[in-house]
Amino acid sequence: MPQRRTAPRYKNVAFVASDTPSAQRARRSLVRRYGDASPETADVVVALGGDGLMLSTLQRFMNSGKPIYGMHRGTVGFLMNEFSEKNLSERLAAAQVTVIHPLIMHARDAAGQVHRHRAINEVSLFRQSYQAARLRILVDGEERLSELVADGILLATPAGSTAYNLSVQGPIIPIDAPLLALTPISPFRPRRWRGALLPDRAHVTVEVHEADKRPVAAVADHDEVRSVRSVEISMDHKVAMHMLFDPGHSLDERILREQFGY
Repeated sequence: MPQRRTAPRYKNVAFVASDTPSAQRARRSLVRRYGDASPETADVVVALGGDGLMLSTLQRFMNSGKPIYGMHRGTVGFLMNEFSEKNLSERLAAAQVTVIHPLIMHARDAAGQVHRHRAINEVSLFRQSYQAARLRILVDGEERLSELVADGILLATPAGSTAYNLSVQGPIIPIDAPLLALTPISPFRPRRWRGALLPDRAHVTVEVHEADKRPVAAVADHDEVRSVRSVEISMDHKVAMHMLFDPGHSLDERILREQFGY
């Protein structure tokens, strides 16, 4: 379950930035003002960009235990704090920590090879051709849906519930709720099935029917596996990622605001 607590004071800061001109300018200015430690020796990593950079930074430092503080210098900034060059040390000291856990995906392809990837937002399965996918859904080894005919299906974390999951009409999950959202993508049969909320200890298996005729790809955030036969997904509670947010702008507050449309 995600946790929140007050951040300690950080001395050594490492800056990473997306390739956009605004992010690179911000990085140069912040480095002149605060210095730039190597990621290996830093106490905290400051990411400058949008949500895509935040996801890649979380992936990069997933096993390091280093907290990540994002500042918005990109397109979408749901996971980022507001950008300012001033008072960075004070902002880091006052920041609140949200601890999140990734999903882990084991996808078996047509050759029998198993691909292992982690996702912070969601694991999605998509049809690869003009024909709808035919999928069998099991939860903790028990069949829950013998056949879903759809463009696909996804399993989202609370942190990812406001991303693609929300776009396909999935539920928004509070960041501290021990839940996962299992959401169909353009379902055709069962026509009225809109998904399920599952405990975050659940183990989800998706099997692909008629895989040669109706090929399916599996994607863990940005890591894609083509022509999968089956996909196993669960939350990896052994891996904890620490995200820093300014007081009053925490991830749980933003998710709550999304539920009221602002």
